[in-house]
Amino acid sequence: QVQLVESGGGLVQAGDSLRLSCDASGLTLSMYYMGWFRQDPGKEREFVAGISRTSSSTQYAASVKGRITISRNNFKNTVYLQMNSLKPEDTAVYYCAATSYIYSTTYIEYEYWGQGTQVTVSS
Repeated sequence: QVQLVESGGGLVQAGDSLRLSCDASGLTLSMYYMGWFRQDPGKEREFVAGISRTSSSTQYAASVKGRITISRNNFKNTVYLQMNSLKPEDTAVYYCAATSYIYSTTYIEYEYWGQGTQVTVSS
């Protein structure tokens, strides 16, 4: 059984920082491209960031590029999302996900998902 558990969300003010963590179990993290998605009520789930199996490449949504850094530690089976200069529009539930695809920014191509962690950014 595969389990992804996100943590680190919370309520912050605009300009603050948060680091989200995704702890994986039941899989070997190095075998998966890992992505972070987010979804705000009434909006489509969107790709935020992704990282290749060996951390050789990363991908970011244009809306977060420069403010967010994705990283992974395959030995700890953990993926991180460092978020800086947060904006109210970053408010959403953030999900960690894993895919066997070499690369993907499309949620339908992800096999495993965490339960999500809420990030709320006040103005």
